[in-house]
Amino acid sequence: MKTWKERFKYGLPRLAIILHDLVMVWVCWQGLHYIRYALQPQPLPLEPFSSTVGIVLVAQGLVSWRVGLYRGLWRFASVPDLLNIFKASLLGLLAVVVGLFFYSRLELVSRGALLLYPFVLTLLLGAPRLIFRVWKDQRLLRLDDSAERVLILGAGQAGEALVRDLRRTGRYQPVGFLDDAVALRGARLQGLPVLGRIDDVSRIARETAVQLLVIAMPSLDASAVRRIVGICEESGVPFRTVPRLADVLDGRSMPWQLKEVAIEDLLGRQPMNPDWKAIRGWLGGRSVLVTGAGGSIGSELCRQCAKHGARRICLLEIDELALLTVEANLRRDFPDIEYVSVLGDCGDSAVMRHALGLAEPDAVFHAAAYKQVPLLQRQLREAVRNNVLTTDVVARASRDAGVGTFVLISTDKAVDPVNVLGATKRLAEMLCQAQVNHRSTRFVTVRFGNVLDSAGSVVPLFREQIRQGGPVTVTDPDVTRYFMTIPEACQLILQASAIGAQQAVYTLDMGEPVSIRMLAEQMIRLAGKQPGRDVAIEYIGLRVGEKLHETLFHVDECYSATSHPKILQATPRGVTPERIELAVKALRDASEAYDLEWLAAALRDAVPEFNPVSDDLPVRDTTVVAFPARRSRLNS
Repeated sequence: MKTWKERFKYGLPRLAIILHDLVMVWVCWQGLHYIRYALQPQPLPLEPFSSTVGIVLVAQGLVSWRVGLYRGLWRFASVPDLLNIFKASLLGLLAVVVGLFFYSRLELVSRGALLLYPFVLTLLLGAPRLIFRVWKDQRLLRLDDSAERVLILGAGQAGEALVRDLRRTGRYQPVGFLDDAVALRGARLQGLPVLGRIDDVSRIARETAVQLLVIAMPSLDASAVRRIVGICEESGVPFRTVPRLADVLDGRSMPWQLKEVAIEDLLGRQPMNPDWKAIRGWLGGRSVLVTGAGGSIGSELCRQCAKHGARRICLLEIDELALLTVEANLRRDFPDIEYVSVLGDCGDSAVMRHALGLAEPDAVFHAAAYKQVPLLQRQLREAVRNNVLTTDVVARASRDAGVGTFVLISTDKAVDPVNVLGATKRLAEMLCQAQVNHRSTRFVTVRFGNVLDSAGSVVPLFREQIRQGGPVTVTDPDVTRYFMTIPEACQLILQASAIGAQQAVYTLDMGEPVSIRMLAEQMIRLAGKQPGRDVAIEYIGLRVGEKLHETLFHVDECYSATSHPKILQATPRGVTPERIELAVKALRDASEAYDLEWLAAALRDAVPEFNPVSDDLPVRDTTVVAFPARRSRLNS
């Protein structure tokens, strides 16, 4: 509870504003009537204070309070504040007229003064606020000698807002804008000139001696960003960009923070618009459990669930540091949600029963898995144990606990499996599809490709290799992969879960495949270096179990559109529950015996489409099934 000193400290500025506005109302009313009656041959005497003036002050003061005129901050006065002042003046005029009509039938009240009253009062109330803001802004313009000279690329709304934010920090000195719009040539924005086109960066950067370029065009598509980044690289001047709106809304960036151009800005990912109403309608007020909660996908799933209405989140993780980290971050950002942390292996049935009993979840997201292709080729037992047997434990425990929805996070490598990862994830999908006799739990499988900046992905590997000076190791000049960002993947997982039908398999629209060679070259350039000159690219050949190109679709699966344009539903390939149970039992027995030959044979028998490769030979020839035409999908 605040003390009287604190209430006085914070109430004094508001009291000063109220007194200022009432004085301005008095000046306006008396001034207009003085001018009006001073023009008469015999001017009428005006009393400084009278019943009429009292009614005006009370009526206008109450209206201004009701409109919220005293809640605004003069430091940030702007056009919306002026409109609010004009609104208060008009409503105040109406209140004054009504009050004086009942008091004196508007005797000795000038009709001309009434007509001018709202306009003059708006000027008298708005001018001091704007003057105060200009004075404050000018004080912030007193830059120190170390302020960086900045040239802004983009003279739109983002550029205009950026100038104000940069000036507030005092560490940057904006010198002008560059923009390709012909209508802006020679114009001035926030007092700064538009100096030319974006293609003129190199010349204008030299002429203005700038030390930093800032790209203030957050709505550009990837091809345009690549062009501008190339121009900035040629200038030799360091460059940054403003954060995207999605990053600001998700709390990953602040509006004024400049950031390096990220590789995801250049990969052609189009903005994704989930159906938040459907997601919140399904998730709101529910309890959820996430396995692998400390991983890249698991932790972001927890954040998305917390952000979109989950009541309770159970974090199940085997890594104690990862569990501590994700729980601390969630409690900091979403303190009003109940969290249940369970340290343990979700493949342990006792751990799962304990976690499900604590959380009583309505939905389980099974994100725990091993995902590294070359490693798992030589760690068959752990791949089977964690990706297959653990999934069986989690799925059965969820079903027995009456969980409403079970969501399996799968991979594109399960489509035409040629490696251990793909085969084990495909069998995990089949496990979920085999739950046909248990309608109380809805089993949903979501399948997608690589995720940018996830643990163990190629992006952090390239970043570290570039930091060390190279070489950057690429498996093959022609290799391609599908990529999406971690938040986008998790949002689509929630979207698919919200619309999911029983035993449904959903494939996420990953966009177009990305050349890993191009990815490496772009990351080298973003680090301010040149591929082949400053950092070498070394081609080391495909590793065991790797394909040149991944596929998201199987030739025997039919795909249909869903309510979201970036999610397709696959018609599951037929599975026999009895056969799946026998396969899981065989794999469990082989795993307990640590018999790798038995495990390999049992896995090949369980997944008929599994076409394993020799330990010495990578996969080069693969059948690529084209992404179903998006246009035909929309028309279906």
